[in-house]
Amino acid sequence: MKSTPWWKEAVIYQIYPRSFYDSNGDGEGDLAGITSHLSYVRELGVDAIWLSPFYTSPNKDGGYDVANPRDVDPRFGDLEDFKALIMSAHNFNLRVLADIVPNHFSDQHEWFQSALKAGRGSPERNRFHFYDANPDGTPPNNWISLFGGPSWTQVDDGQFYLHLFDSSQPDLNWDNPDVHADFETTLRFWLDLGVDGFRIDVAHGLVKEDIGKDHPDPSGLSNALRLDVEMETEARNALLESVPYFDRQGVHEIYRKWRKIFDSYGNRDVMAVAEAWVHPPLNATRYVRADELHQVFNFDLLTAPFNRNFLFDVITRSIEHNATVNALPTWALSNHDSPRVASRIGDLESQALALFVFALPGSAYVFAGQELGLPDGQLDDSDRQDPSFIRSHGAIKGRDGARVPLPWSGDEPPFGFTTGKPWLPINQSWSVLTVESEKSDSNSVLNLYRSAIALRTEFLAGSGEIKWLESPLHGSNQGQLLGFKRGKITVYMNLSDKDCALDFDGQVIISSNSSSIDSNEKQVIPACSTVWILN
Repeated sequence: MKSTPWWKEAVIYQIYPRSFYDSNGDGEGDLAGITSHLSYVRELGVDAIWLSPFYTSPNKDGGYDVANPRDVDPRFGDLEDFKALIMSAHNFNLRVLADIVPNHFSDQHEWFQSALKAGRGSPERNRFHFYDANPDGTPPNNWISLFGGPSWTQVDDGQFYLHLFDSSQPDLNWDNPDVHADFETTLRFWLDLGVDGFRIDVAHGLVKEDIGKDHPDPSGLSNALRLDVEMETEARNALLESVPYFDRQGVHEIYRKWRKIFDSYGNRDVMAVAEAWVHPPLNATRYVRADELHQVFNFDLLTAPFNRNFLFDVITRSIEHNATVNALPTWALSNHDSPRVASRIGDLESQALALFVFALPGSAYVFAGQELGLPDGQLDDSDRQDPSFIRSHGAIKGRDGARVPLPWSGDEPPFGFTTGKPWLPINQSWSVLTVESEKSDSNSVLNLYRSAIALRTEFLAGSGEIKWLESPLHGSNQGQLLGFKRGKITVYMNLSDKDCALDFDGQVIISSNSSSIDSNEKQVIPACSTVWILN
């Protein structure tokens, strides 16, 4: 009987290579830097690492503008460095997921350069979305880039090409068999080098429909699709239902073909997780049907407030929806595209929420630095590099705050990240958030994460479903406690700003805030905290 796949309830650690560790002093993290610090990742207790793009790129969008998807950008090293990273990771019993970007290429990719030279109507241009201007000279439609500004750029002969992101990222035409063949080659290339799976960027965006039609609210739709824009949930959802270029049925045929490639690698348990921002949420389950992908990101927690009813609804819905296709959910509180959770909901709140979701069934994704409790870096506008900041002329601050390099050691910036000048400045206030300082502090966020992941492995692996619990409290705090039981563990999260006392059987084995729990006070749950109770 085949064992349970490793990814079913894994903890996966996302590394943004440029910001992890710089091995050569040029101010940017690199593959050798990652390899040299895999022991730190192993000590954290995670099962796998996910590497954001490290491919050849002009870096107009943090490497998501890929000029050669089958090579390493010199800023990160070379293929030999990648092979060394894979070997070292596997020696540490860490799987490796690579980020693949199938929605678009860089405008420096040889295909696009050939398309510019070949001219209108050519096979080369058919690999992208080139269209003639409207009779009045305007673009083919009014769609707005997710990074701000129009989603069309005009070339010298008058045609326009589509780019849902930056103008340096022309969208690929997935109706063209050349595109299918090239990406299948890319998948096999990295699988043959030893990767254990892929995170699929903009997995919902490959197939476009109604390109000749305007959208009634293009700017509103653009805002709805961005995680850093505040918007009422109902308004966001209404706009998402009208997206003409995301979550089209044709994407599923692509992933059925890819699944056959993944499965052809025998007993390696190759997996793929889809970045698919879709509405209604039930649509996300289509990406993880038995013959498609293995996981799909649940983005609800990236924008969720620290609110009992909201979190109960989000978690319940995600579990129930995934169960309809015999899949488990994923849980992520931060990533490279969204504000860090500590900045978004607060320090204590983010630790409580992390400990809560670590006990849930499914896989948990941790963005490097989250385990240190890092907030967003505070940046001057002159330091920002995100294309959304540039294209919006500063109206959109962008994602750079979440991408500031990690602080490793010492009392002064750049805190051991580099011997040079870091590509984004690191705040002095992070001196108490370095890996070095947190390792020696038993109450640090780092040690909370290490303990939680270890206890998750010991007590919760394969424990099955959760059973929501009625609040055992009475009085004004009753509506601020959220609890469930799973296996031998009972979990309570106190979302109030006041400590609460309750009667329960068992031993508190971990708390996200141990300041008011001691041997004589084990039945007090501190404000804004989560506890695990071993029954």
